[in-house]
This record gives sequence, C-alpha cells and structure tokens, in this order.
Amino acid sequence: MTYTSMDNAALIKAAQSILTDDIKHLQIMPEAALKLLKLVNDDNVSIEKLSRVIATEPVLTAKILKQINSAAYALPGKTTSIKHAVTMLGLSTVRQLAITQLFYDKLIQRDTTKSFNLLFFWKHCLYVASLSKRIAIALNYPDPDLIYTGGLLHDIGKLVLENYGRVTYSDFIDVINNNKHFFIEAEERRFFGITHTEIGHIFCLEWQLPPSMTAIVTYHHNPPDRASPYANFKTEIAIVALANYIAWVQGIGSATYVSHPSQGDLFELIDIDALNLDALLQQVDQDMRSTEEFYDIKLQDLTTLRASVVKATINLRQINTDKPCVPNPTPNKISSSCLTTPHHSLDPNEFIPQTLEAIHDEFSFDHSILFTIDPKHRCLMASHWWPKSTLSTQQPLMIGINNISGLLLRCLREKIAVIINATVEPDSPLIQQLKTTEFIAAPVLHDNHLTSLLYADYSLSKHPIHEQLRLDIMPIAAELGFAMFNAKQYRQEKKRAQIDHLTQLFNKQMIHEFLTEIFQKDKPQRTNIAVGFLDIDNFKLFNDTCGHQMGDEALKIVADILRSLTRPGDFIGRYGGEEFLFVLKNTDQAGAYRYAERIRVEIERRGKIMSQRFQGLQLTISIGISLYSQQYGHYTDMIEVADQAMYQAKKTGRNKVVILPNLALANS
Repeated sequence: MTYTSMDNAALIKAAQSILTDDIKHLQIMPEAALKLLKLVNDDNVSIEKLSRVIATEPVLTAKILKQINSAAYALPGKTTSIKHAVTMLGLSTVRQLAITQLFYDKLIQRDTTKSFNLLFFWKHCLYVASLSKRIAIALNYPDPDLIYTGGLLHDIGKLVLENYGRVTYSDFIDVINNNKHFFIEAEERRFFGITHTEIGHIFCLEWQLPPSMTAIVTYHHNPPDRASPYANFKTEIAIVALANYIAWVQGIGSATYVSHPSQGDLFELIDIDALNLDALLQQVDQDMRSTEEFYDIKLQDLTTLRASVVKATINLRQINTDKPCVPNPTPNKISSSCLTTPHHSLDPNEFIPQTLEAIHDEFSFDHSILFTIDPKHRCLMASHWWPKSTLSTQQPLMIGINNISGLLLRCLREKIAVIINATVEPDSPLIQQLKTTEFIAAPVLHDNHLTSLLYADYSLSKHPIHEQLRLDIMPIAAELGFAMFNAKQYRQEKKRAQIDHLTQLFNKQMIHEFLTEIFQKDKPQRTNIAVGFLDIDNFKLFNDTCGHQMGDEALKIVADILRSLTRPGDFIGRYGGEEFLFVLKNTDQAGAYRYAERIRVEIERRGKIMSQRFQGLQLTISIGISLYSQQYGHYTDMIEVADQAMYQAKKTGRNKVVILPNLALANS
C-alpha cells in the first residue's frame, strides 16, 4: 500500500473515529522519549546532549545511575553524574536503555488479566528489538541502534488501540479467539476499520520520526511498492520483519492468538542461510535476561513460550479440518485431528503411549509398538507399546541392527513403510520374537532423519493388512516424529534456560528457584545453610586490558574451579557479570569458610600460572558469606547479607573471605 496525502487524511479520519481523543491531544510518548527517538540516527549526537535529555526524567536517571554503580562495573567510588554514566556505558547502550525505559514506564501496565497481556506484548517488542539489532550487526548494517528502536516500536499501533481505543485490542482478541480461520490484518480492518500498522504510521508521522523508522512500523508485514516514498528502506523493514517472524514461530508473539504474521516477499532481501541463527538466538536470550534484571521485572519464561510452538503448529494444522475426533475402524479413512491430539503434551512418556492408543483405536490394531534406535548397542529397542500387556517390562525387547534384513532393512534405509508377512520372510526377527504372521512397520522421521520405528499388527484378530494402510500410516508416523522432535527441543530449551551459556553453571533464574524451594520448607529444615557471593576482583581491567575474550576466559576458570571443588547436592551459579553465588547445605561457619578458602586459594594459584596470558593482571576473588538464622524471612535477605560481606572483603583489601553470620552485623 502506498500512502499519499489523501490516504493519510483518510487514515486520520478512520483513527479519530475509534480513539478516545484527538490524535494531537493524546500524550502517548513522554517528551524525552520523542527527543531520543529523533536522535537515534543522529551520528553527531553528543554525550552532553544525550545527558541533558535523560536528566529531565528522574526515574530514568536513577535507573542509569543504578546500572553504572552496580558490581558489574566495579567503580572505585559511587558516581552521581549522568554525564559520567553515559561516558562509561557508551552512547549506544544508554540511548537504547533510555528509549526502552521511557516506553515501558508510560505505556506498559502490569494488569495481566486482560486478553491483550501488555507484559506479554512487552516481551515480544523487546525480543524483536534485540534480535533485529543482532541480525543488523551480523549483516554489517551501519546503524544497528536504529534497527533496535524500529523493532521496539514496530507494533506500537496495537498499544495505541489497547490504551486509547474506544474499543480495545483486548476486545478485538476476545472476538477473534472464537474464530480459527483468520488473517490478522484483515480481521483488524473489519473490527476497527483500520489496522495496527496504519495506526502506527499515523503516529510516526505525528511524532516526526525518521522515515526509516516510520517505514519499519508501517511495512513490517508487507513491503512498500516501488512508488512509495519508503521503498528505499526495504532492508531495514526486512530485518525487523524477519525478527518479528522468528519471534512468532517461537511462541513469542505480541498476543496469544494462533496466527503468524504475513511477511510478503520481505525475506528475499536477506540471505537467511548466511546467518548463524543458533548463535543469534542464544545472544538474544542473554539480552533478555539482562533486560529483566535492568527493569526489575519478571517476564514469561522463554522455554514456556517456545513450548507453545508445538501447540500452535498443531492448532494451525487443524484449521484445515473440522472432522470430529472419533475412532475409525476403517483402515483407509483417517481422522488426523484425533491422532494428533495427544501431541499437545511435551512429555514423550505421555504423548507416545497416547498416540499408540489412538493408532490402535483408529485402525483396530491388536498391538502397536514404538522402537527407538539405540546407537550405543546398535539395536532397535521397544520403548513404548499399547496395550500395556503387549510386552513384559522385565526384559526389554531388542533387535540387533546386524540381524535386520529384507523388507525391514529396506524400511530403515529407504524410509518407507512396509508390510512384512511370515510367508515371505519367516526369519524376520520381529516375526520370530512377537509371534505374529504379519505386521506393518513405518519409519518415524524428522527432517528426513530416522529416529524411531512404528510397528503394528493384527496378530490376534488375524485381519489382513491392506496396501492402503501402508500409505495411511506414513503421515501418522511423520506427525509422531514431529512431536518427538519438539519434545526434544523443549527439553533442550528448558536446560538451556537454566544454564548460563558461557560458564555452563546455573543462571540467576535457577538460583532464585533453588533458594525459593529451600525457603518454602519449615524453618528447622533450613538450618545449616550458607549462601556465598563471589566476585572477581578488578574484572573490568581484564576486559579493558586483555579484551573481552580473555575476560570470558577468566569467568570460565572461576566456573571450572567452583565446579571441581563443590560437593554434589550443593549449588553453584552465575549471578550476573563477574558475580557467582553458591549455596551450601549441611554446613556451619567453619565448613563454609574452609570451602570458600579452597576456592579462593585455587583461583589465586591458577591466576598466577596464567598471569602472562592476562598481561600481568592477578586473577583473584572476594567472597562474602551469610549463614542462615531464623531472622531471615526470605532468601533475598541472605543474598543481601552475603553481598554486603563480599563488599567488605573488597574494601579491606580484596582476595579474601568475609563471613557475616547475621543481619545485625551486616547493618553495623
């Protein structure tokens, strides 16, 4: 769509009819945020100019100063100068933090009861912004900050409709959630008379934002035509469109309805194969964790969001069928929705038996078995079966790969379903061990790789297996392979969400979960607990002097030593930056001190060995420890005391262990 002045006038008229006030009177963005937005593509912006804008917003100023005075920067003294903070953090970082904070403070409320969940929406915007910037950097785009801001604002029209619409975006979602068959922008136009991209376009013009940013907001679903004044910004649009699409297919959409956004031919402008998406997504996950810490908010877990991919894919697949889910005894008529219903679970021990039962009922099989491939023992091993009486649980059914031949070998090699009859292949190992005269076998694949084998027979009823059944069962095996892959991805994502990717220790989220579990127990069960805060001394010097790669090496050394010297059952994790936290069970003051001293001494020893690699810098740590007492009502009290003890260790010379047994000593 090309926006002419007449188009704009018509859009403004349409917008006025559904908004609660005149466009010019709606104070959607703080003045400081608008000034910063206009500075995004200003290469000549000065620290002085940026500092003046930030200083007009007290909450933002406090946030920036809190960030620079955190342990991550290890400043010798506390800074109260916003100009100094901007200098230390860098123009790009501060501008990004400032725009995002102002946007959040003004527009995002924490009411999660509405259909349009604004925190859910906020996570989507942050994710798209971060991924857009990462893609821009990977593609050597000259202004990643502009792309970040475009990603942050790309769905601003939805937010305007929710906060200032006579009917809200929540009202819209309530209507479309009853309809599985829809295209989002067509439904928006039918409901509001205008789309969220058109609303966004109007306000970008009202705010006099840079044309490139307006282009992203307006065209991130469909590219502008050649005659459009925004046609020169197709690269910027395509980057954000790609990030937006990746977010949606991971379940990190701006709303909970099951509909991926349209993208037109935007992806043709980006060589997706040239992007290391795995690395980019890991970087964005880390960005999101850092963002949560900065804004002091808990956003929905990424693993939980990605788990919804399975459900979304199934739901979208079922849009094409309205058949009721009923057992079908006729082999050549399949109700696919019935057979995919069990895949809503992400636990293989739940959805695989349910799928086998559904197959059993659909085709009236006597037995159905799933064999997984065991590469270690080079065999097919029965992992699940239906009915439960089919096999004994005492002795697993295993078929050696070397014993497989004939049609079954063809099934595995050529990845096709086969029907095997005892008359033709009496020596087939499955014929022999399962004492049947005929069975069907179908390969379970994902991305054309063999993962398992699906077996079924009529050994009791003696029904013949028709050729049509071989064709009918292949899509079912494919669905099962897809569900198994997503379950595996979910397990990996869950593990990844718990682990810090650099150190491979537990991350801050898991630290909180571990301590929450401890503090949910009765007070007597919390005794003999110690929490330790560990911080690398002068860590900023390692990054500044040796480079970030050697800084990462220092973090890995500390993590490896913690891992090697910590007992099973105790807990170690990376708290953030160069800070680590440990939780010791069944210990006392002397035991906690001995453990911490072993860690401190070993890191100092390893640091001396590697001092040449660290350009003469000494790798040492300061450790603060708090011991549990009944005065601690919450685990955060113990962390706070351990943190203060660690700062005492730093103030009194570094490279030492300080224990504060109680809160009174910490406050003294």
